[in-house]
Amino acid sequence: MATLLHIDSSLFPSEASASRAVTEAFRRTWEEQHPGGTVVYRDLAVDPVPHITAESHTAGFADPATHSPEQAAAFAERVKLIEELEQADAVLIGAPMYNYTIPSTLKAWLDNVILFGRTAGETPSAKGTPVTVVASRGGSYAPGTPREPYEYVQNYLRAVLADALGMDVDFIVPELTMAPQNPAMAELVPLYEASRTRALDEATTKAKQLTERLAA
Repeated sequence: MATLLHIDSSLFPSEASASRAVTEAFRRTWEEQHPGGTVVYRDLAVDPVPHITAESHTAGFADPATHSPEQAAAFAERVKLIEELEQADAVLIGAPMYNYTIPSTLKAWLDNVILFGRTAGETPSAKGTPVTVVASRGGSYAPGTPREPYEYVQNYLRAVLADALGMDVDFIVPELTMAPQNPAMAELVPLYEASRTRALDEATTKAKQLTERLAA
């Protein structure tokens, strides 16, 4: 049976997080379709991975036989994360927009798993793996909106996941999530509600489609 690597990075619990609500809908459908499958879960807000260090970075370009004890320990942590990615049949990532970009915890995970000569480079080890990204945001950064130039979540993750790691990237974008809390956005609440419903529906549909695709 297939293995799903599920990563959440929202600071907030499920009842207060737009991205977690959608990743939960995706995962729930996945598990219904794959009752005997495996889900590897990482909550980067609760259990953040180490930020990349000089030791873990330089170890990636050196013969393991030459690693110092500090390099060996730091690199072992990277290898664990890399192997989780490589062994996954599909990946699900909750990536809320904070200050125009992804949470620092998610950036730390990416810095650990991007290793040239293994996961990145001419033959990326996770090439072709489908990855669904739930890219929630408080406003709208869609094409044609005033804030389009500040969209650094989808653009960045497409460059990293698709271009660098060779993965098959798909996005679900719940937007205007601050409308219910911000009086200045009150008139946008109906658009937020429609976006939320659409995102939850997409999560269910995409999870079903992906499980069928992997089973074929």
